[in-house]
Amino acid sequence: MSSGVKNNSPHLSGPRLLADIGGTNARFALEIAPGDLVEIRDYACDDYPGVSEVIRAYLDEADHAEPVLHAAIAIANPIEGDEIRMTNRDWRFSIEATRRVLGFETLLVVNDFTALAMALPYLSDTQKRQVGGSEPQPNGVIGLLGPGTGVGVSGLIPAGDRWIALGSEGGHTTFAPADEREIDVLRYAWQHFPHVSFERLVAGPGMALVYQALARREGREGREVRPLETPAIVKLAQGGDALARETVDCFCAMLGTLAGNVAVTLGAVGGVYLGGGVIPKLGKLFENSPFRQRFEAKGRFEGYLKKIPTYVITADHPAFLGTSAILAEQLGTHAAGAGALIDRLHRLRDRLSPAEQRVAELTLRQPRALLAEPVSEIARLARVSQPTVIRFCRKLGCQGLSDFKLKLASALTGTLPVRHGQVHVGDSAAEFGAKVLDNTVSSILQMREHLDARTVEAAVTLLDGARRIEFYGLGNSGVIAQDAHYKFFRFGMPTIAYGDPYLLQASAGLLGDGDVVVAISASGRSADLNRAVDIAVARGAKVIALTARNSPLARKATLVLPNDHVETMGAHVTMIARILHLAAIDVLAVGVAIRRAGPGAETAGEGALDWLRHGSGQNADTPAAA
Repeated sequence: MSSGVKNNSPHLSGPRLLADIGGTNARFALEIAPGDLVEIRDYACDDYPGVSEVIRAYLDEADHAEPVLHAAIAIANPIEGDEIRMTNRDWRFSIEATRRVLGFETLLVVNDFTALAMALPYLSDTQKRQVGGSEPQPNGVIGLLGPGTGVGVSGLIPAGDRWIALGSEGGHTTFAPADEREIDVLRYAWQHFPHVSFERLVAGPGMALVYQALARREGREGREVRPLETPAIVKLAQGGDALARETVDCFCAMLGTLAGNVAVTLGAVGGVYLGGGVIPKLGKLFENSPFRQRFEAKGRFEGYLKKIPTYVITADHPAFLGTSAILAEQLGTHAAGAGALIDRLHRLRDRLSPAEQRVAELTLRQPRALLAEPVSEIARLARVSQPTVIRFCRKLGCQGLSDFKLKLASALTGTLPVRHGQVHVGDSAAEFGAKVLDNTVSSILQMREHLDARTVEAAVTLLDGARRIEFYGLGNSGVIAQDAHYKFFRFGMPTIAYGDPYLLQASAGLLGDGDVVVAISASGRSADLNRAVDIAVARGAKVIALTARNSPLARKATLVLPNDHVETMGAHVTMIARILHLAAIDVLAVGVAIRRAGPGAETAGEGALDWLRHGSGQNADTPAAA
């Protein structure tokens, strides 16, 4: 498929997932280079419980050697925040949670009509058919109508070298009849609806209403004319049936009125496009209909409208073109919307040394992953020295690695992230106070970014089904173990916390199959804790470790919720690691509470509901807060 912007330069970050999800079907493609789509597949939504499952099925079946890091979904639904509830399907999902579950670095979800609007500048001559008018004015406003199940209305406004899509509900404007026949249609529609909008009459289902209205007008209502759906009416019209042909003509004329309204309202001298599933199926019936005549019938503005071209979109998958353009702009690689840092990186690549170019390639390939890595890890991944990484940052106009990460995050998300800063002896209260809080917030955000949902689900399943739960933590981690004990005890679950080396090892020797140990350690290197875990594992217990990813404790555990934060002021002040472990315990507790309060929950349901109602943090009446 060609989009008019196809080239042979593959995306540096690997293939991008593009999706068009409706109430009945979900269609997917991989874009390996701008406009170059492969692996186009359709899936029936009825076969999957949700959005993440159908995307996972596609990714598992599609042929792609490289991982898919960036994705964009066009969905037939309003997009008003992170939580999406589909209006024509019982699917509900969080954009951010879905992104993390599927391992994407970027997941955009846009309204399907917005995606269609953004596709218009990239349609080739073979992907549209002109119906009347002359040439579009360069850089003129473009109008869009989409008669389908409803009637979508939008427009594209040129803004320099990019486009801005308008959100509109123009299909719900009040219908205005233009002749006696349409007055009779309106009278008939008033019997069914207190407000008759254009969408009632010129969307797909509206053709059936027009058919019945015209049948009554001719005195043929009743036994002679049975109710028909739109496809049947179109088929009759193509076969020469007079009433069906009049219905199609009336339908197209009213659509022409709406299209003309959009054109004069927006000043759409760049053309008016017709998408949706109805018009392309009419074929010659549409071209020979009164649509264009009615489009121009605006009295004193007839001459103005005669010049404006109208087009029928004939592309097979136009929403993919729009989602591709929106995703490219978000990622900063589209010529019309590159972020300052990414744009500078592209321009300077040829002037970088071979070693610096490896850092540049790593940045473009894994931009979000770099935000969480220290200079030593970035150097290792790029196969360069640490000074090379710093030189690379400074060539981009950054003061150092921290400044580079700050600007990179801003380019990727459009927001300013919290900055991580080293606490120094001699810092003022304002300085060290801000650094401590900023470092904590930054670390929590990094923890959220790398949280593996499947590991959390598996850990919640273990805890929810455990015969007994024991929390082990020594030193600073002992306080976290006690906090976890109080949380899970409120669910009515057999649980205890140990912070003494002898007691936790003695208790581990009494465990067995069906028991779960939650072992908490910032370093994962405590000999006493690891000995207790060895005993528990030998007895058949499962172990969930909250610890550093590659530590000795992590290697012994059944499941690991990693915390790789490195404290900077010595082992005796584990400020941030403690907070991250407390947050991880809250995540697990909320998961268990949801399981126990959900459908099928019995004895522990009330305690879980009470815990959810009062929040996941400690209340003033809990022992830990006393």
